[in-house]
Amino acid sequence: MVWWRPQEVIMAQRRQHGGAFKTRVVVEAIAGHKTVNEIASRYEVHPSQVAKWKAEALQRLPEVLADGRKVPAESGSRRESRLYEEIGRLRMEVEYLKNSWAFARRAASRTD
Repeated sequence: MVWWRPQEVIMAQRRQHGGAFKTRVVVEAIAGHKTVNEIASRYEVHPSQVAKWKAEALQRLPEVLADGRKVPAESGSRRESRLYEEIGRLRMEVEYLKNSWAFARRAASRTD
């Protein structure tokens, strides 16, 4: 005879909230028309979760709204090596053109 019977433990699964849901909650929280507690009870989430989502959204907004057309700044050594490469290429072109011009000039003077 079993005098102790283990009880079944039913654990609630964590709810997964999608991006659209979080966005609605955060926009309402940022608007400030209702308190965090009112928003939390309306959407059935904990007030601290609403505050956390709001803080994260406000922190990440500058990078989200940043001008995407700006070119990221190159590091100094990378930019320097690129410039030295370009200088070398341009020097080679100048030397080639000088030699070509001198050759063409000598050829023209021989035919005269």
